[in-house]
Amino acid sequence: MPVPVILNGRTVRLEPLATYHAEALAQAGAEDRTTYAFTPVPHGLEAARDYVARALADQAAGRSLPFATVSTADGRVVGSTRFLELDYWQGPLVWPPAPGIPFGDPATAVPDAAEIGNTWLSPRAQGTGINTEAKLLMLRHAFEVWGVQRISMRADARNQRSRTAIERLGATCEGVRRAHSRGLDGVVRSTAFYSILDEEWPAVRDIIELRIAAATSPSAPDRTINQECLRHGGGTGQLIPA
Repeated sequence: MPVPVILNGRTVRLEPLATYHAEALAQAGAEDRTTYAFTPVPHGLEAARDYVARALADQAAGRSLPFATVSTADGRVVGSTRFLELDYWQGPLVWPPAPGIPFGDPATAVPDAAEIGNTWLSPRAQGTGINTEAKLLMLRHAFEVWGVQRISMRADARNQRSRTAIERLGATCEGVRRAHSRGLDGVVRSTAFYSILDEEWPAVRDIIELRIAAATSPSAPDRTINQECLRHGGGTGQLIPA
């Protein structure tokens, strides 16, 4: 399974999630919660401890690699994110495929594909550029260190702002899976799926780096949602802004 790693940026540091992060996560999650309509965010210390315990159990099982998101400006924990849906394509070909099973020594295996998700930020960190740089750090690690073939992302189809944020990274919309799962609000939701392939990464990296460089410019253009993905979407929602 992937080895936990610290990813350092200018505005953000991604630390391997640990039990000692629970109190800080509880504090971050206790801020204005109106932006958490579509994202599971722990509410209270016990919920934060359970959140971390579940994340670490998934990591121990080789299913994810979770991080605490830390603002470098003040060292404050402002949220969390993770790699998940780790998939391995090396070794003998078997049918049907068995996703998530590394070939060889699991301690040194790295995935061939993964998803970035379970991302949330406290309101004070939203709109500061932390989310954009965190995505850059994770994508760079996935493509340039692990050598993955594909990174996926997804969003509730109703969450138009979050979907716009994903597209602004340069990810390609693959479509909407209708009536895909139950949302946090109990409503059966459709899910918009996005991906970035290894051959697309250099161009995507340039897009993100340009966005970070232009973050202080109020005239920076927004990308609109791909109409093919919008067709089955609708509604409005909250996001973790750049």
